[in-house]
Amino acid sequence: MKTHILTLTLSFIFCLTARAELKWEQTAVELHPARGDKQAIGHFKYQNAGKTPVHFKSVHASCGCTAAQSQKEQVGPGEKGEITATFNIGDRTGTQIKTVTVETDEAANQKTVLTLKAIIPQELEISPTFVFWKQGEKPDPKTITVHAGKDFSVKHIKVTSSSPDFQTKVEETGEGQFKVDVHPNETNRLLASTLTIQSENSPKTFYATARITTAPTAPGAPAIQKAPGAPGAPGAPGAPVGPTAPARPPAPTGQTH
Repeated sequence: MKTHILTLTLSFIFCLTARAELKWEQTAVELHPARGDKQAIGHFKYQNAGKTPVHFKSVHASCGCTAAQSQKEQVGPGEKGEITATFNIGDRTGTQIKTVTVETDEAANQKTVLTLKAIIPQELEISPTFVFWKQGEKPDPKTITVHAGKDFSVKHIKVTSSSPDFQTKVEETGEGQFKVDVHPNETNRLLASTLTIQSENSPKTFYATARITTAPTAPGAPAIQKAPGAPGAPGAPGAPVGPTAPARPPAPTGQTH
């Protein structure tokens, strides 16, 4: 009996120690591509710390702008490798976060999510990116500030409105700093425009929005109490008939708290 128990115990311990297990050096990387870089590449290194091989079932990126691949389909005990994630920058700027989901045949941890964070230099910083007027408001200019990002030299910018109902005027306020005044021709109707902002000799395009919005409804004025029988008082001849207030529902019965 003791022999059988010892055999089962050893078998159980062997199963625990013989399992496959990938150990990742890191599951998140932060990249800072330089100006003009077309790609940001993250390397996620691992090692099989278990006693049996690990098989990769799939390596899947979160979007089409990122490609991910593994060096091998199988990782033997003690072997090392890496998953490479390549993010195609294109015309993207600012902080970009992409993920790669890795699926293996590990019993304990079949799926691992790897995160690639790329902070891409932004040529122009725009604030705010949305200006608006209420319908009927005086069409005074609203200001958008634009300034060159770090390590960028911008001497001139061009601002174009998608609608002739909005006019723009650009003024340089300092080195690499600009003020864009935007104003509508009128505010009597709902209008919208996309403002396209470009720096000289740059293919990248930035956007802001100008819009005429619906004016909020004015709050109702408090009712003026009138003496009974006075003109316009409730019950007086010719008094307007208003909606009757709904009756207050009875309190529920048999309810406990």
